[in-house]
Amino acid sequence: MSEFRRRLIDNTEIGSPKAALGQVRVFPLSGAVKPFYGFFDDNNFSLTVNSLKASTYYIINGKYKIVNDRVTVEYIVEAGNKYQQFWSHYSPIILIVAINIFFLFFARGLRRASTIVNLFLLFLAFYSRWYEERKRQKLEKKFINIFEIKR
Repeated sequence: MSEFRRRLIDNTEIGSPKAALGQVRVFPLSGAVKPFYGFFDDNNFSLTVNSLKASTYYIINGKYKIVNDRVTVEYIVEAGNKYQQFWSHYSPIILIVAINIFFLFFARGLRRASTIVNLFLLFLAFYSRWYEERKRQKLEKKFINIFEIKR
């Protein structure tokens, strides 16, 4: 058995990374909590972070094979749920438009408040995109560190 496969077994709790209830666990079933949640076989793997409080919708999909007594790993970090990605990227923009329409038609005397609300929503829009990208990078870094992958 290759070192990579042994690390998959040791660090992955088995389950579907796209399942809605896959990461919602109150009590771990088998001892300590493993860092990844997903499935794997002899050639492929699909992993996500195994955490109740720091969940992410990114999934690491990849293949591994042994070539000349070395394991080669090819992987990609991608969004597991397109609707959640759409919501996190575009909901602040939709909210900005909706709030501005409200201030334009119903609260004409609150121009100063609309400026403050717009600045807050712009901050929220940029922060949400930065935060999701940061979670993607942390997942990839954790994967590289645990499985000792060389780029």
